[in-house]
Amino acid sequence: MILPVVSRDFWIATGMILAVVCTSSTGEILTAAAMKSIGDLDEIREQSGMAGAIRAVITCPLFFCGVFFLALSFFSLLFALNHLSLGLVAPASASLTLVTNAIGAKFFLKENVDRRRWIAAILVCIGVYFLAH
Repeated sequence: MILPVVSRDFWIATGMILAVVCTSSTGEILTAAAMKSIGDLDEIREQSGMAGAIRAVITCPLFFCGVFFLALSFFSLLFALNHLSLGLVAPASASLTLVTNAIGAKFFLKENVDRRRWIAAILVCIGVYFLAH
């Protein structure tokens, strides 16, 4: 069986989209982990006021790691949109981020990800495949 030759442009586009997806998912997972480690902000606000809730967030290193990766994601998206079409970048990055967030929620945050969400992630991957071809 002879595999088709994939162009250099395909790999560049794939790399750009993967950069957006990986940085976005990492930022969202780190931010979610930070908020879980902080606890209920309403309870903190009741005990320490708004200043206490703000202090709880800005003193959490995980939060700033998440914000850093979300900023990287934003600039990766700008770079990808500068070189690729919106019709490819937006759906591919948004849908693949849904998949990586489900994986991160299950394995890093230990959240319950039900069968419907896994099926949706698989259907998203199929849709991205058809979009790219």
